Amino acid sequence: MIEIKNIHKTYTMGKVEVKALDGVSLKIDDGEFVAIMGASGSGKSTLMHILGLLDRPDAGQYLLRGQDVTALSDEALAVVRNGLIGFVFQQFHLLPRMSALENAELPLVYAGKRHLREKARAELAGVGLQDRVLHRPSELSGGQQQRVAIARSLVNDPVMLLADEPTGNLDSRSKAEIIAILKQLNARGKTVVIVTHEPEVAQQTRRIITMRDGKVIADAKNVPAGGSAVSAVTPESGSTVKDLLAERHRVAGKIKFLDYVRQALSAMISHKMRSILSILGILIGVAAVIAMLALGTGAKVSIEQQLQSLGSNLLWLHPAHGRSGAVALESTATRFTQVDIDLLARLPHVKRVYGSVTARAQVVYGSNNTNTQVEGTGTEYPAMRAATPVAGRFFTEQEMRAREKVALLGTTVLTNLFGEANPVGETIKINLINFKVIGVLPSKGSGGFRDQDDTVIVPLTTAMYRVFGKQYIDSIYVEAVSAGDIDAAQEEVRRALNKQHRLKADDTESVDIRNMSEIKSTLESTMKTLTMLLGSIAAISLLVGGIGIMNIMLVSVTERTREIGLRKAIGANNKDIMMQFLIEAVLMSFIGGIVGIVLGAGASVVMKLAAGWAVQVSLFSIVLATVFSLIVGVVFGLWPASQAAKLNPIEALRYE
Repeated sequence: MIEIKNIHKTYTMGKVEVKALDGVSLKIDDGEFVAIMGASGSGKSTLMHILGLLDRPDAGQYLLRGQDVTALSDEALAVVRNGLIGFVFQQFHLLPRMSALENAELPLVYAGKRHLREKARAELAGVGLQDRVLHRPSELSGGQQQRVAIARSLVNDPVMLLADEPTGNLDSRSKAEIIAILKQLNARGKTVVIVTHEPEVAQQTRRIITMRDGKVIADAKNVPAGGSAVSAVTPESGSTVKDLLAERHRVAGKIKFLDYVRQALSAMISHKMRSILSILGILIGVAAVIAMLALGTGAKVSIEQQLQSLGSNLLWLHPAHGRSGAVALESTATRFTQVDIDLLARLPHVKRVYGSVTARAQVVYGSNNTNTQVEGTGTEYPAMRAATPVAGRFFTEQEMRAREKVALLGTTVLTNLFGEANPVGETIKINLINFKVIGVLPSKGSGGFRDQDDTVIVPLTTAMYRVFGKQYIDSIYVEAVSAGDIDAAQEEVRRALNKQHRLKADDTESVDIRNMSEIKSTLESTMKTLTMLLGSIAAISLLVGGIGIMNIMLVSVTERTREIGLRKAIGANNKDIMMQFLIEAVLMSFIGGIVGIVLGAGASVVMKLAAGWAVQVSLFSIVLATVFSLIVGVVFGLWPASQAAKLNPIEALRYE
């Protein structure tokens, strides 16, 4: 079974070198029952660890079933530990959050044999725990916990059982029960090697190896009470190391991703407060991302709606103002008239034109009155400004030529004067002049510091000659044929007005022409920057949450060092450990992300209802927050996971 030749192992403790093993050589045959004895510090535990492939010798050769395993990779050693060797530890090393059955079946997970779960139940029954399979270690006595450890060591049907002080923490009755179980296993053909300092335990074996100062000083056959000097059992046949490695290669795909997830979930549930704190950091970050992006997107949509209400492909013209000292003066050379409107309407790249005059006026209906903006416009206003009446109609060209006293109300004026009543057909007074209400304008909301719905629209000629007494038009709105024609239309308009008003051909100051598309582009760029700023601030909080996960996971690695050592001892390789911790970090990030999305969406609704802010939760923000939270889990979980995977199994098992 085992042949070791001239094995050396030296530990460095500060500046002192301690030779734990000094040229040890021995053989152990199939089916033997061997005790390794010695005082504390004699090297017996170090020899056990090397025999169990938990540690590597500094020098020498180790043949296991004829194959040199000294130079095997860590991955290969994990496979051999899982398939050929079973461990029974003095401290039991049971995972407290798992039941006896789950502890016993743990080696099956790393062997890709989770489907053989009943094997674990059978082994527990074999050690007399068939009625305790669902109990956790805290609900079991010391002897029962050691039986669970024995069942766990047998679940993959190993050919050799290594027991390190298996009775050291047990009372006399439990000690006798464990020794009886080990003798039964040896009688079935298992090779059993016990490390013990108790002579009465060693006397139950068939061979006693005594060590002192890292050397074997005695190796003798032993005749247990009631036994014979030679074992009558037939040694078990079993896989060689090569067979085992080949078999693991075939079943590697059976080590399911769901097993890793199950282990990670179990760890999270067993440390609820730690997991909640980790999730909380990601939750706040994701909620902030969702809420901030919803706020930015809502503001962007609101501004786009307001810009849309101004109309598309528009040019806004008004006379430029010169200055005389500190007083702004309107240029008399560029005062607009109906002649200018008719001229601009005939230009090739112009689709529609209307003139506008505006002023504040007192509007009265019955006992209600309000001071609002009254605007005189042309009949092209509804088409150019997306202002088709929601009730009633717009005035006609005939009504404008006749200077009819008809008006359309914005929704704010409607509410102030009529409340919920229908105003169409009613008579109002504008600056003491009676006007008939013929329609209601669509709601457009507030634009900047002005409420766009706080307005009354009347025919341009009526406003000029009946209400305000103006001879000139305040401004002209021009709609280009298409968005691509707006620059050409702007140039045409400037040339036509310069010629009409006898200005220089290159004069660009007498008439102020504003391109609504440029204003829209500037506002959109500003909102994009604002959204990016809000998103960046929220991303920082998500980053902080990721750092929190990394810290918690690093603490988790430290807390679970012995668990990691146990998992490696029963067959987990570096990839298994890394995947478990990485999945645990990703799961916490994912859960935090999902809850954060709900919380962020809820916060957005609260902002909308309580503060009246325009918010809009977009699918993009949800996908972004979810993906980013998963990336945070991977990135910040990777280092703790790699730290856990790098732990040496024997050092991890010794960790206090």
